[in-house]
Amino acid sequence: MAHYLVTLYRPDDYDPSTESAAMARDIDVLNDEMVAAGVRVYVGGLHPASSAQSLQARPDGSVVTTGGSYLQTTAHVGGLWLVEAANFDEALAWGRKATVACRAPVEVRAFH
Repeated sequence: MAHYLVTLYRPDDYDPSTESAAMARDIDVLNDEMVAAGVRVYVGGLHPASSAQSLQARPDGSVVTTGGSYLQTTAHVGGLWLVEAANFDEALAWGRKATVACRAPVEVRAFH
């Protein structure tokens, strides 16, 4: 079985307090389904990208730390699942369920 990253994206200005009870229930149901199917290895949500610290090594060996995300985009990773699936199609099926439950874009990528 291969491992896949199912990544959830949220806009920079996303406010978690706007999540409905129905959405929370749908996410709980998805997590329970993943556990029952034996595919969920790990799941976690992330704080907003604005709370991140980005680090970058310089040629002289020093490291520069800056506040915020390294990437300058309008959306960032809001959470993720690490799933174990038989193939990419199976991982995509979990991604489809995740995008519906979370009401947000999801990306599925295989690990090497």
